[in-house]
Amino acid sequence: MTKRVYVKDIPIGGGSRVSVQSMCNTLTSDFDAIFKSILELAEAGCDIVRVSVPDLESVKSLKKLVLESPIPVVADVHYDYKLALESIEAGAHKLRINPGNLKKEHLRQVAMLAKDRGVPIRVGVNQGSQSVKLSPSELAKLCRDTALYMEDCGTDELVLAVKSSSVMDTISAYRELSKMTDYPLHVGLTEAGTLNMGVTKSNIAIGALLADGIGDTIRVSLTTSPIREVEEGKKILRALGLDKNFVEVVACPTCARTCIDVEKYAQEIENLTKNVKKPLKIAVMGCSVNGIGEAKGADFGVCGGKSQSIIFKDSEVLKSVDNYKVLDELIKLTESYND
Repeated sequence: MTKRVYVKDIPIGGGSRVSVQSMCNTLTSDFDAIFKSILELAEAGCDIVRVSVPDLESVKSLKKLVLESPIPVVADVHYDYKLALESIEAGAHKLRINPGNLKKEHLRQVAMLAKDRGVPIRVGVNQGSQSVKLSPSELAKLCRDTALYMEDCGTDELVLAVKSSSVMDTISAYRELSKMTDYPLHVGLTEAGTLNMGVTKSNIAIGALLADGIGDTIRVSLTTSPIREVEEGKKILRALGLDKNFVEVVACPTCARTCIDVEKYAQEIENLTKNVKKPLKIAVMGCSVNGIGEAKGADFGVCGGKSQSIIFKDSEVLKSVDNYKVLDELIKLTESYND
């Protein structure tokens, strides 16, 4: 159990729901563009959004963003501690700093002002930003020691992170850090890469840690649209059973016994229910071998036959229908649950 820290009205840690974060890739100084991006992220299910603050023009936009954004806004600052101070004064709901690129005396000033203004700080230690390559244990220790230093400066509203582009290093560093502290942990890979490989790397690293009970908020960092980061983050939580408010479509992998177009039907139902936010399980099974028995636990579904298929509900046969009617029947049942 980690300590609980609030980012505006979103709790991180302390047994709270694991939140999903992303970061805008538009100029923060361009208010209209970045506000549009934030609205799209919020619509996609993002809980907390981060924006870069590389200059004073971005600070001006940040001041307006924190007032109008539907979700909490985190100011991401590197190197220039004065911009970190300005971001706190602008009302940022949270600050993200990397101790690898700020002097200790500047960290102190940031910590003291954050304490005074009630702004939490994420201490994000990235392996790539260190002057020498640190082992996972050394990364964890650096993060822990920085948190202790900031405590001495007066603030303990902290969230910690130790990221690497290596899956194994990331997993090891977080496991070490979780033994050293009870601060909430922001989990993810840094520089994970493109959608092609970045999703796989992030799924393994974040999934392994969450399965261990490590991690209070996550970001899937990808070289693509931030919307995809949110979508992939939600998938991880759903696959682990940490988010149950969605429609899960289970389907057999298909083989020579398959009697219906399992892939098409499953995809159609998944598309139809992608915005439904309540627990529901629908099964699409291609033959009797993977029929009702394999789909136990599903609210309803189909078991394919040569010319007719069985529609079942709560593990009981509901009716038999001609195969060309299967999709229509599944859609009707889905819509009845949606209502």
